[in-house]
Amino acid sequence: MNKMNRREFIRTGTAGLVGLSVAGAGVVNGGCTPAADRTLVDRIKLGHSGLTVSRIAMGTGSIGGNRSSNQTRLGMDNFVKLAHHAYEQGIRFYDMADSYGSMPYVGEAVKSLPREKITLLSKIWTFENGSEQIQPVEKELDRFRKEAQTDYFDILLMHCMTQGDWSQTRTHYMDALSKAKQDGIVKAVGISCHDINALNEAAVNPWVDVIMARINPFGSKMDGTPEEVNAVLEKAQQNGKGIIAMKIFGEGTHVSDPEREQSIRYAVREGNVHCMTLGLESEVQMDDAVERVMRAVKG
Repeated sequence: MNKMNRREFIRTGTAGLVGLSVAGAGVVNGGCTPAADRTLVDRIKLGHSGLTVSRIAMGTGSIGGNRSSNQTRLGMDNFVKLAHHAYEQGIRFYDMADSYGSMPYVGEAVKSLPREKITLLSKIWTFENGSEQIQPVEKELDRFRKEAQTDYFDILLMHCMTQGDWSQTRTHYMDALSKAKQDGIVKAVGISCHDINALNEAAVNPWVDVIMARINPFGSKMDGTPEEVNAVLEKAQQNGKGIIAMKIFGEGTHVSDPEREQSIRYAVREGNVHCMTLGLESEVQMDDAVERVMRAVKG
């Protein structure tokens, strides 16, 4: 199959099944296999965080920023439909961020779902020493909970750490999130990494419960080579950190049929991660990913 760029993959996902080749039972006679006949996404312990999560999280930040993303640009009704479809496939993990503007969308989607069966993750943007924050962290978390229509978050991450000294420059946020954890507002804390030095610090820092890290077999949009990142993630796992893979398709640069298969198998079988977040934008894309992930899990 010829390499398909990201735009073409998105168009395929919304227009139908043309161009998607799914081995096994994922696509039958031009339609998706009924949910009752599908293998649902399994659940896995997220390191020593105390959480058990679905192996796939529904990402909500594709081409995200300025409080919007490809997922929010679907519109509320279509987003809710996609989020409910995820739940039906066993994806009970929703990955949000303030900068994506996705919390109100997820909040609307999950208000009819049993809270105890889902995992909600969000991310807070930070500034050095909290000096430029608009609101105190406590008020920001109150807003987050209101937008997401939840009393608590299972995971709250400091978003997009790009320097190795984040644990010295973000103590204001770390202290506030630790208090939120004590108060039951969040269950686990950590960071999303966009720098190898930040990742190295997260792997050993006792404050961190959960790490979100960029990993794929191609080294695209990553913080080092796959071998370098994998070695750090192995150390992080040994230290009990929960590891969530992101950018497993290299931020949409590797979405041909064989590349998707290779990326998912790498994350599942070689990537030293517990689970992955996928920024899917249609039911077809979601079903394809679920089928591939579970096939990789089974060997």
